[in-house]
Amino acid sequence: MKVRARRTLENTLRRWGFYRIAGVDEVGRGCLAGPVVAAAVVLDPDRHVPGLCDSKMIAAAERERLYGAITQKAVSWSVAAAQPLEIDDLNIHRASLEAMRRAVMALVPLPDLVLVDAFLIPGLSMAQQGVIHGDRVCTAIAAASIVAKVTRDREMLAHHVVDPRYGYDRHKGYATSEHLAALARHGRSPLHRRSFRPVSWIDTIN
Repeated sequence: MKVRARRTLENTLRRWGFYRIAGVDEVGRGCLAGPVVAAAVVLDPDRHVPGLCDSKMIAAAERERLYGAITQKAVSWSVAAAQPLEIDDLNIHRASLEAMRRAVMALVPLPDLVLVDAFLIPGLSMAQQGVIHGDRVCTAIAAASIVAKVTRDREMLAHHVVDPRYGYDRHKGYATSEHLAALARHGRSPLHRRSFRPVSWIDTIN
């Protein structure tokens, strides 16, 4: 069920003196291939973007439309990523946090406060707050989830053009049966995370 995110939290925080409030989210944690991508978005309270909600709850065409509206109307926005080699080196949780930190630090100017979906981000100098189910209840985080999702999906489509064997245009690197079957046939590519081994992978995948 699609639930529209609200501006209630941001409005309360603005009354407390925070103006540049960044929402941060990431996508791609559970994928077998491709980067984890994070986005940070500072929405303009005077330029409302209707229809913001968790990016997983809306169709690709609607995400693309909202991406355009967000990037046109936001005070600032940025994206950052951790690629498969870094994910294997750090582990997926730490790599996701690092991608989110990079996205926040790329904002110009830097935000007064950061709202993060569920987690707190190490290494930030500004105030931050973790929000449980943030991409469902907070417009800034929902906006970040959409920007991150569209950015990552576009990258995976580009990878599909270069190497169509794995079907990235359909599953975007997630562990679908189609993807697992392609891995059994072709083995891993440089885009695959070596540290991810679902139990359904066969031992012959190298």
